[in-house]
Amino acid sequence: MNNIPKGRTNAHLTAPSRAADSVRMREAWTPPTRWVLGVATVLSLFSTLQVYRLEVVTARPGMPIYAGKLLVLNFAYWFVPALLLPSIVWVARRFPLDAGNRLRNIAVHATGAMVFAFVRFAGMTGVRFLLWSDSMKAPAVSWWVYAQRNFLLDLDWCLMVYSAIVGASHALAYYHESQERKLKEAQLETRLIEARLKTLEAELHPHFLFNTLHAISTLVHRDPESADRMISRLSDLLRITFDRSGEATVPLNEEIEFLQKYLEIEQTRFQDRLTVRVEVDPEALDAVVPRMILQPLVENAMKHGIAHTVDKGHVQISAGREDDRLWMEVRDNGGGLHGGTLKKLRTGVGLSNTRARLDVLYPGRHRLEFTEMHGGFAVRVEIPFHSAAGATAGASFRAAS
Repeated sequence: MNNIPKGRTNAHLTAPSRAADSVRMREAWTPPTRWVLGVATVLSLFSTLQVYRLEVVTARPGMPIYAGKLLVLNFAYWFVPALLLPSIVWVARRFPLDAGNRLRNIAVHATGAMVFAFVRFAGMTGVRFLLWSDSMKAPAVSWWVYAQRNFLLDLDWCLMVYSAIVGASHALAYYHESQERKLKEAQLETRLIEARLKTLEAELHPHFLFNTLHAISTLVHRDPESADRMISRLSDLLRITFDRSGEATVPLNEEIEFLQKYLEIEQTRFQDRLTVRVEVDPEALDAVVPRMILQPLVENAMKHGIAHTVDKGHVQISAGREDDRLWMEVRDNGGGLHGGTLKKLRTGVGLSNTRARLDVLYPGRHRLEFTEMHGGFAVRVEIPFHSAAGATAGASFRAAS
């Protein structure tokens, strides 16, 4: 049964959960003990040298200076706060001043500061008693007066040390909380990019499949044998597609292999009307490229170029490396652009999808250019060059002809 009173929403339940999350995040990191003891040791040695030098300067002639006792006293001076530091940090994390019941937390820290001052006073008094048991106080001063005087003399110092530890604890907590948030934001951004890429790929695959099936349907009755070959090659192409599913990028040599299967389908469709030439610089074969980056460009060359010419069509696919850039180009000898072809080309699924994926993978670092030539059209893509680990630079490929 739901015990939440009627008329109340779950909104009021989020504040405690946020406070609890804040406390859990702040407990994620505590100064290592070796760091604390190391800093305390350095400060103890420095204080010992300082006091020893002061004794040398101010001591009367013939008055002994007990360097060993000074060392022990100064180690106690700094190691008592160092040993209490984990407890102070725990209180700071358990009762943060910027969350929860602030009045209660302030009262807890005020009490903690006084407890810290008292424990330090008791520790230092005990060390002094062990070192100078015969000269702890003047005969005319009572123990109560002596205790009050020494406690009050160091009270301001103890309060400052306690406040400094609490402040440093909060600062470190905020820093690590900020780092954790940045990490989560980066992970979320990566997931969003991956989700967008998968969405774009999901949009591209049906588009490619429907166009291919349409091409097959035109041959089913006119040339059943060619249609059967296209179906077989489409099966091979889909098998490669599914094997690489989930990969945003692939080596260029694998992209060429995938493109080869697609070109075999188009070759069956156009027969002797189509020749294809592939020229790829061997140094570029192991470059990392977006998956299915060339297929939409070749498909547009077939659809808007080769399909509209009565002459023999020619498509050239080129790629190469220029310093830290990789360029890829698809060029055809079709009739060029006419009427609304350019508008269709820019807004079509294939190229708009390609542009969107380039924007996601290489924001501000890519180029997608269209060039109309005399009797033809070219599309050029430029992206940063990155070598694929383990790719075989000398992989061979075969161009359809």
